[in-house]
Amino acid sequence: MNRLPNALIDELVDDLEPVRPMKLAHGIGLVALAALVTIGLVELLDGLWRGILAGEASAYYFIANGMLGLLGAAAALAVLRMASPRVGNTQEGARWALAMFALLPAVAAITLGLQGRLQQIGADPYGLSCFLAGSGFSLLTFGALTAWLRRGAPVSSSRAGIYTGIAAGAIGSFSYGLACPIDTLGHLATWHTLPVVLGAFAGRAVVPGLVRW
Repeated sequence: MNRLPNALIDELVDDLEPVRPMKLAHGIGLVALAALVTIGLVELLDGLWRGILAGEASAYYFIANGMLGLLGAAAALAVLRMASPRVGNTQEGARWALAMFALLPAVAAITLGLQGRLQQIGADPYGLSCFLAGSGFSLLTFGALTAWLRRGAPVSSSRAGIYTGIAAGAIGSFSYGLACPIDTLGHLATWHTLPVVLGAFAGRAVVPGLVRW
């Protein structure tokens, strides 16, 4: 029995091109490179705080920046996995990291409120500059994660955008935090936290329009 060639199938096959598989390790390397370059830019533009190694930093400094680093890593890993959806692919780690991080501003608000020192946050002369710098240094990680998502096929682009912004804001604020010598609870829990909040809103607004498939 002779089969007639199907022109439509032939046309579709002719347009097929091999696609390089997405490996999680490559995505992790991309984010790590973005973070290292960001820290290098912080050193170049502002200079890292030498007081860290001299033992001048308070416990608040290490707690706040440690939380930022962990949140950035967990949220970035969630984004990398979202680009290649599969059964059982959840973001529990990022959710727990975000819940842990939310304790920082909550505890600061309660502590400073009980001490009657909440007004110190608004009177912080370096607060706005830290917020703007942390947000600005998040752009490289934001771009790297968005580029990775564009290669993949995230099921929920809105959720992917939120986690992209959270990861970028956390890594950007962590990187700039290595240059900021102000280590009070109110400063760290407010002005170094806000880039994460801004990143979440920016990611939700920008990323979905860039990763449609």
